[in-house]
Amino acid sequence: MLASPMRAKEQSMDGLVETTPFTLRHRREGGGTAPLNSWGANSDYGIMRDVLLGPIENYRWLQTSSLSKKTLRRGVRFEPEVARRQHAEMVSAYRSAGVEVHFLNPDPALPYQVYARDSSVMTPFGAIITSMAQWWRRGENYRCIETYQRLGIPIYDMVTAGTFEGGDFNVIEPGAVLIGWEGEEGRSMQEGASQIAGWFEAEGWEVRLADIDPFYVHIDLMVVMLAPKLAAVCLACTDPTIVDWLRGKGIEIIDVPFQETLALGCNVVALGDDRVLVPAEARTLKEKLKARGFTIYDPELSMITQGGGGVHCMCQALRRDPV
Repeated sequence: MLASPMRAKEQSMDGLVETTPFTLRHRREGGGTAPLNSWGANSDYGIMRDVLLGPIENYRWLQTSSLSKKTLRRGVRFEPEVARRQHAEMVSAYRSAGVEVHFLNPDPALPYQVYARDSSVMTPFGAIITSMAQWWRRGENYRCIETYQRLGIPIYDMVTAGTFEGGDFNVIEPGAVLIGWEGEEGRSMQEGASQIAGWFEAEGWEVRLADIDPFYVHIDLMVVMLAPKLAAVCLACTDPTIVDWLRGKGIEIIDVPFQETLALGCNVVALGDDRVLVPAEARTLKEKLKARGFTIYDPELSMITQGGGGVHCMCQALRRDPV
């Protein structure tokens, strides 16, 4: 049974604040939902204070995407100890950047919990619990709800209209979100994407829906924000109308080559204050960001990424400074 909602006092930069109580549905019908007092994020590039990661202990490769299918098809041997060591290096990178790390409640029946991006989405109004497409991942949602209850983070709402996964929710800037969908052959259905779009339009946000080929799995494989008005984009595989929409907002684009994008070299995490977490293999993006003066954290993650997800897939920001 879920615990009764409780209010607690929490330290913030402005002193003690009263946190919003945990609830299974914080969303206000028709819009006007109050932002959370202490948790939440209104961008994908504000300074990250808290992050939610998944456990690595039960991870193994499954045929979840074109990348993981290729890995298995080529007979690459999965080495769990290497994966654990690489995951620990990523956790250390977050902590070195001053980010407090939280973990999903683990479940040995859920080998893909390490990809914490997909089972929920963080918003200024609380977490959205998604609806996973593949049967071996659907239980992740239950552990995710338990985790948010344990942390005292309210749930904005839960996707009920078809499947939808968190890698298809991309906050471009405060008040504007890019939502991807791939249809019944992919991970997120148009119905699920449209349900979330309706919620955010009611909150006064601009929403851009993007139908992408299921080959690319999620929109965050090809479009990720790095800083205010700066995005990493694979121009070779992103719909030109989406590129025009981004540029129309004055967003500068760093192009990531197609082959590096397929190896998840565009699937990176902005930590705020010109700091970015990228996989060691993301050579082009690292070079371009270093030339701009960015601080780069680049753990080796190949034993994990060959299973189908990168560093962006492996995290869910719980708290970012508002921008």
